[in-house]
Order: sequence, then structure tokens, then C-alpha cells
Amino acid sequence: MIAIIDYGAGNLFSVKNALDYLHIETMITANPADLDAADGLILPGVGAFRDAMTMLNNSGFTEAIKQQTAAGKPLLGICLGMQMLFEKGYEFGETDGLGLIPGCVQLIDGGGLKIPHMGWNDLTVLHDCALSEGVQDGDYVYFVHSYYLKADDENIVAATTEYGGTIIHASVQKDNIYACQFHPEKSSTVGLQILKNFAAL
Repeated sequence: MIAIIDYGAGNLFSVKNALDYLHIETMITANPADLDAADGLILPGVGAFRDAMTMLNNSGFTEAIKQQTAAGKPLLGICLGMQMLFEKGYEFGETDGLGLIPGCVQLIDGGGLKIPHMGWNDLTVLHDCALSEGVQDGDYVYFVHSYYLKADDENIVAATTEYGGTIIHASVQKDNIYACQFHPEKSSTVGLQILKNFAAL
């Protein structure tokens, strides 16, 4: 069973609907204690980094997520949920993230293109990881974001995309922690494959 974490700033039901379509058992929970019974965790997110981290901290999930991942439980961060896994975000001022992976989140330089980066973009797959099994170089996925991750260790970056000359770290894996800047639940068959891969963990 996969727990979808409800801390007040997530695209919960679109993620749950995609997993329901795949016949994967899930629960949406606002109770950190429920994470003990889950086989995997999903941290979704929409909105601003600072506001989301405030809600996450106030919800009691911050320490629970750290404890569960330290124990080896698989975690998938989606969009803003991915960004919060890292050390710092700079949306509306510097804000501490969960600090599970080294790196920071900064404003996209769109090179004259519209910000936010919104719509379908192709992936460059850098190396295989459990999340990207069956995902091909050039596959398209759906993005909605103004800020992007810059991971300190580029070896954890599984796939990138490019927007206005900026190379965006589109998916990462570090041990049992996985994350996508794009929305797999809105990315058609490619996104469903990624969610299926995570559930298989």
C-alpha cells in the first residue's frame, strides 16, 4: 500500500486517480502515524516552496518522512514535492527544505520563454534507474513549474529536459528516494509507467 501524504498543498486526487487506474492500493492520509503501515510514500506538491514547507512542518510529516526514508522506505516526490526533498528553495526568500538530498531550487532562466514552464517537454535519459524502466530517450512528460532543481551531485540525475537554454534536472534517484519535476499522473502512458515502476518497488 502506498501512502499519499496530505499536508495541505498537494495534487492528491489526480495522483490517487492514476494509481487507482493501475489497480495499485493507496490511501490519502493527513496522519503521520499512518506512514508506518505503508510500503511506499508519495509526497506531491503544488504552489510555492516556502508556503508548502511551512504546511509540511506544521503537519508533523517532516520528521515522519525523514524517519521513514532513513529506515529504507521508498519515497517519490512529485513536482514541488520533489523540490522539497532538497536543502534549500529560493521562492519568496531562502527556505530550508527536507534536506534529504544535497541541492537547491532556483528560478528558471527561460531565455526569453514564458515562465512558468508549462506543457509537454521531452526527456533526455541519462542512466537507468528503477523509476525510469521502460522510459525512452525523447519521451514526453508534462511540466508546470517556475523553479527547478539543481542537484549538487549530478550522478543522481536520471533524466533532464531543456527549457530556454536551462538544463532542468527532471528526475533523480538517491538510494530509496525518487523524484520527478514533471507530473507523472498527467503524463499519459509514460507517466503511468513511472508510477507503475515506483509501485513495483
